[in-house]
Amino acid sequence: MNYLTYLSVWNKLGKTQQQILEESAVKRKFVKGEILHNGSADCTGLILLISGQLRAFIISDDGREITLYRLFERDICLLSASCIMNSIQFDITISAEKDTEALVIPAEVYKSIMEVSAPLANYTNEIMASRFSDVVWLIDQIMWKSFDRRLADFLISEANIEGANTLKITHEAIGNHLGSPREVVTRMLKYFVSEGLVKLSRGMIEITDEYNLLKIAE
Repeated sequence: MNYLTYLSVWNKLGKTQQQILEESAVKRKFVKGEILHNGSADCTGLILLISGQLRAFIISDDGREITLYRLFERDICLLSASCIMNSIQFDITISAEKDTEALVIPAEVYKSIMEVSAPLANYTNEIMASRFSDVVWLIDQIMWKSFDRRLADFLISEANIEGANTLKITHEAIGNHLGSPREVVTRMLKYFVSEGLVKLSRGMIEITDEYNLLKIAE
């Protein structure tokens, strides 16, 4: 199967451009926890997800992490090819949250076609605008939404992603997603336990009252 057809702009590219992309794209597999891209000095290339799940995040000077967005099947990761965009001035890290299979298009190949193809350039701008919206949404959450609502929203979203109300995730991992210390996450989860919303066990969180947890998130 030609996974490059996942690019919505594929049929608008010329035959030669399609051939160049097909010949340069490399299928790669990444294991859970593997770092695919680490900072602006690392230009991995454009990543097209075939299966699995990726996490894009930034790390503060004191080592705290916060998730910018996550990527799923058929999603495109452009920031892993940030070297082709001079406007990107911050370091982003991308890791595999699950075992992942992806196509990697070399940054220089993608850039060479983007410079002569208006459809691909427009497509690239649309993806960047979408990622920018994700970041603006995140800033809005951090600035204006209380932590109990953010945590409840995260747990509901995670349950939807996994298709189960029992989540295999540590308090530290949640803190990394939300940009909060593990101790803050633990205190809020204990409050949720006291309210009958969740049950806790080692490395596991079970949502026991999804309705009221959703009410908090909203």
